[in-house]
This record gives sequence, C-alpha cells and structure tokens, in this order.
Amino acid sequence: MLGNLKTAMLGLSLLLFAAIAYGDAVSSLWDQGKAALDAQLLKSTTCTKDKLLVRREWGDLSAADRKAYIKAVLCVTSRPSTLDQTKYPGAKTRYDDFVAVHINQTMTIHGTGNFLSWHRYYTWAYEQVLRNECGYNGTQPYWDWGRWAANPETSPIFDGTDTSMSGNGEKITHQSFMAPAGNGGGCITSGPFKNMTVNLGPISPAISPAPPTNPQRDGFGYNPRCLRRDISNYLSSRYTRTEDIVNLIKNSKDIASFQNTMQAAGVAMGVHASGHFTIAGDPAGDFFVSPGDPAFYLHHAMIDRTWTIWQAQDLQKRLQVISGGRSMMGAGGVAALTDEVNLYSLADKKWKISELVSITDGPFCYTYA
Repeated sequence: MLGNLKTAMLGLSLLLFAAIAYGDAVSSLWDQGKAALDAQLLKSTTCTKDKLLVRREWGDLSAADRKAYIKAVLCVTSRPSTLDQTKYPGAKTRYDDFVAVHINQTMTIHGTGNFLSWHRYYTWAYEQVLRNECGYNGTQPYWDWGRWAANPETSPIFDGTDTSMSGNGEKITHQSFMAPAGNGGGCITSGPFKNMTVNLGPISPAISPAPPTNPQRDGFGYNPRCLRRDISNYLSSRYTRTEDIVNLIKNSKDIASFQNTMQAAGVAMGVHASGHFTIAGDPAGDFFVSPGDPAFYLHHAMIDRTWTIWQAQDLQKRLQVISGGRSMMGAGGVAALTDEVNLYSLADKKWKISELVSITDGPFCYTYA
C-alpha cells in the first residue's frame, strides 16, 4: 500500500511540475502576440486603452473579488425570467434565460462556423448582465484548465469553499458519459451554489441515473432538480494540460484545424469537450443544457482566451477567417462572415460574425491577464 501511495504522489508531482513548466509556454505565446493585439486596439473606433477591461484567472482573484462574482451570479439566479412563459414555462429566472437561448440554438452553434464567435458574444452578454443588472464591477473570470489539470477537484474553482464555484457532487453509485465514474455523481453539497436549482432540460443527459425527464420534449418545461457534478481528473490530466493548450495553438495552422481540434469529442478529445466533461454531471454534461452549471462561463472564457492567443500568433491573417457550416447536421449551407449572431433577450443587438472576431472591436473592449 505504501508503494502505491508513493507512486501516486510521484505521478501527481510530475503533473504539477508539467503544469508549472508549460505555464510559461502559454504565457510566452500570449507575449508573442501582445504587440499585435495592442496594435489592433489602437485601430479600434469603439474601444480604447482606458476603457479596456481585464479578465483574470479564478485562482488569481482575491477572495473579495471571487465573492463579488459569486454574489452577482446568485443575483442573476434570483431575478425573474424575461422570456415568454407560454413558450418557456421552465425558465423561472434571468439565469434560465441564458440556458434557454443556448438550448434553442445548440444545433447551429456547435461544429459550425459561428461556434467561436457565438460563444464569445454569449459569454460577454452574460458578463454584461452581471454588471448591468446585478451591480457587479468586475469581469468574467476564466478557468485555466492546465493550471489545475492534475486535480481540478482541489482547485480554488471547485474546492467547495465559500470562494469557489462550489465543489463536487455527493458520491453515489453512477455511470458517467465520456469518462469513468468519478467520486461524485450526486447533488453538490458545498459552496455557494449548493442550493441552486436546475429548472430546464435535460435533453441529452450524460450521467446515469439520469435526471427526471422534462415534461416537454423540447426541454423547456419546468423540471426543478439539484445541480449534480462528477468532477475528476481523468480527462483533465490527459487532454486539458497546459501542453495540450500549447499544442492546439501552435499546431493549428488555420481556423478549420483549430476549431476541429478544439471541439473533438470521441477517440480524440479536445479541450472544449474535456472541460465540460471534467465537471460532468447534470447539467454540465448535457450538450444542450450545460450553461445551467455556473462553471460553464469560466470554461468558455478560457475557450475565448485560447482563441484569442491563437489569433494573436498571426493576427491579420487570423481575424477575418471562418470555416464550417451553419448547422451541425449540414442544413443551411456554408457559414459566412456576414452571418448574424442573435442572442434575442440576452443582448440588445445582432452582430455580424465579422464584427465579433476581435476582443477590442464591435461590442467588445476587454483583454486577458
């Protein structure tokens, strides 16, 4: 037993060493592209250096800043929905509005040409609601997967303290999709979101026992249940290490290879699916309903950061580029930069994809620390 413990500790030490070593490699890629991003900012007619907001990694936020973000998220979960209740009877809160819009558009925003731009606008819209409707003065934090890949459950994001995004679920007998069952599977029992209610879905549950079936086939019926997680390092220690992020950025020579590698889910696993299924459970593991877990937005802020770093390696050739169709199923033809992104009740304006490719143009004025 002692020998097994020593082996396990050695393995964990090696993973931690790798995260530290490769952390400098990601920072170096950011530094390599920073001059190009700064030059792009100077060209902007809508964003200036004095207006620029800075998004930071959760582990780099002070306890007070984390609590301010948590307070704002809890505020959104307590505000009433703005959606038509005859069409979306399960959307009880402003937070649910975001889940409903994601459900509605899931098949046209994944594996498509607008995947990156749509989720950039969506995450930004969520950040704006936190700021404009709930008095939040900060920015949307991100989850640096590589930094916590060795053991995400003990990270400051998921350690279950009052400054975390809540911890793992209660350990129950279960099966998880995309990874072996971890040490959770049940309702989360610690942290600020332990009493959070999931109202919409499921549509594509990825855990067994599955959550109760929604009273409507479209998932928009009222179906209150606890937030469940099955956090483990099975995927993170294999596919979201810092070297995986570095390889994604350095080895993707065009937007098609970048998107396809990032979104891979199967024998090969990209950082997008691996991040979602590192959290797992319900609704994080549900392809349609995943924004129902508040950690979703930290994950997608990191998706956006990774895209920004990739763009910055050759910015002028990687801004106005697109690849993919308008639907996962092939309907609607090939996506174009002139296509519009419409978030309906979540944001007050439709933007063309071409206007959402820079974090300092269109509606955006932010950067990453």
